[in-house]
Amino acid sequence: MKKVSIILIALFFGIAIKGFSQTTAPATTTDFFVGKWEISIFGTPQGDVKMVTDLIRKDGKLTGELKDAADSTKPIIPITAIEEKDGEIELSFSAAGYDLTLPLKKEDDDNLKGQLMNMFDAKAKRVK
Repeated sequence: MKKVSIILIALFFGIAIKGFSQTTAPATTTDFFVGKWEISIFGTPQGDVKMVTDLIRKDGKLTGELKDAADSTKPIIPITAIEEKDGEIELSFSAAGYDLTLPLKKEDDDNLKGQLMNMFDAKAKRVK
C-alpha cells in the first residue's frame, strides 16, 4: 500500500508540474502575413518600385496601406481588399488610375514572391 501511495503522489506532482509549465502556442497560418513588409516591384514603366506596408488583423481580416519606401511625401495607397489562402495572399489596390492586384506566395518565413498583374515580378521581405 505504501508503494501505491508513493507512486500516486509522484504521478500527481508530475501532472501538476506539467500543467503549470508554460509553452508558447504555435503561430497560426492566419497570422503569418501580419506585420511590416517591404514590397519591391521590378520593371514597371516608372522603373523599379519599393513600397512598405504594415498589415494588421482587424476583426479577423487583414488590412493595410501601401507607402512609398523612398519618398514619404507621396500619397498613401489604401489596400482595398486582401484575400488569404494557405501560404498565399492577394493585395488589391488602385494606383495611377488602374485597379491592380498583387498575388504573393510564401517562399520562406520572411520572403514572398509574385507578379503584379501577371506582368511585373514582385518580391516582399519581412521588415524586422
